[in-house]
Amino acid sequence: MNLESILIIFVASVAELWLGIPMGLVMNVNPIIIAIVAAAGAIVAAVCVALLGDKLRARLLKWKYGDEESLKETRLYNIWNKYGVIGLGLLSPLLFGAPLGAAVGIALGARKNVLILWMSIGIIIWSIGLTIAGSMGLLALETMAK
Repeated sequence: MNLESILIIFVASVAELWLGIPMGLVMNVNPIIIAIVAAAGAIVAAVCVALLGDKLRARLLKWKYGDEESLKETRLYNIWNKYGVIGLGLLSPLLFGAPLGAAVGIALGARKNVLILWMSIGIIIWSIGLTIAGSMGLLALETMAK
């Protein structure tokens, strides 16, 4: 493990949380470090999207969903209507990615500080869960291969 591996995990997690964790496992990084660095990367991405201007959010949403009517037909919008900012914050890091979840939350009128809090909690939970699942899966494969 070196600084290069940690930087790769961080950058991959800025793009998508579920991308950084397998990369860390493949590079044989300590699972605790993987979870911490992956969570940090995803939280940085969500905070940046939440705090940046409306143009970036509008571009991200238009790129992913097209017009506003298409957004209202998505699973993300249904989660928002059913569970609010807490559900969006807890589920979107895994299902849709932290940056997209933050953009949609802000676009749908969530308060930034509340959204960032719940997105961070969701990211931490999923980082820990996915890292444990990935580590256990690799351990099982290694055991079966022997």
